[in-house]
This record gives sequence, structure tokens and C-alpha cells, in this order.
Amino acid sequence: MQPVTQNSRTVACPRCGTPVRWDATSPFRPFCSERCKMIDLGAWASEEYRVAAKSEEDDADAASA
Repeated sequence: MQPVTQNSRTVACPRCGTPVRWDATSPFRPFCSERCKMIDLGAWASEEYRVAAKSEEDDADAASA
């Protein structure tokens, strides 16, 4: 295990907002805990989050222009 340095970056947990050190001492980074990590994974699995994509209509408009 590496010692925590003063130069360690701190980020907010994307699930709950708790500050998390961005170094080897934080095994679940960017999450603060395994619980937040699993809740986030469940949200992706249940399609609460979606990646934006172009629709076929947008592609047809671009081709005709």
C-alpha cells in the first residue's frame, strides 16, 4: 500500500458526493464505497442512464444536405 501524499487529488463520489482520494488507498474510486459502486451499476443495468446516440432521422437529414 502506498502512503497518502498531500498531492493526492480529491474527487466527489458520482453517486453520493462524498469526497474520495484519487489514489491507491481508494479501491472503489471514483466511488466512495462498494455500495455506491453497485448502486451505480444497477442504475446502468436498469437503463436509468443512457448514452446519447444519433437517430436514423438525423443521419438521413445530413445525407440529403
